[in-house]
Amino acid sequence: MNFYPRRRRQAPAIIIISLIDVLIVLVVFLLVTTTYRNQPAVKLTLPESNQTPRQPPKPGATDQSVTITVHPGQPNFFVGRKPITADRLTSEFESAVRLNPEVLVDIRADKDAGIGLVMKVWDAAKAARVKKVQIYTKNPGAP
Repeated sequence: MNFYPRRRRQAPAIIIISLIDVLIVLVVFLLVTTTYRNQPAVKLTLPESNQTPRQPPKPGATDQSVTITVHPGQPNFFVGRKPITADRLTSEFESAVRLNPEVLVDIRADKDAGIGLVMKVWDAAKAARVKKVQIYTKNPGAP
């Protein structure tokens, strides 16, 4: 026997519109405060040179340039953040030359990477008929 009648509870009233407004404000806040930086695939120590240009080059690849990172460890070569083998360097440069005949190849080599690795990139660029190739260095006293 049930002497107490069961009371039906009403569902609590949740105002969804207010929650959506708060979530939109949080999303906008995160978008505004988040920084989007192009992080390098590997940490490099650039070699020093007294002939370094006064204005440092802008980081990242553009339509006008292809940045190749040469690292002493495996994998040795990176196009942007994508690792690439030495065999595919020439085909990568040829596709860039097809898109833009005036493409610039930027070589960012670690100071511990051997000259042989840098020359592989240089030879692949010349085999693909790249007209402009430059190598990044840093001033002797710069961090």
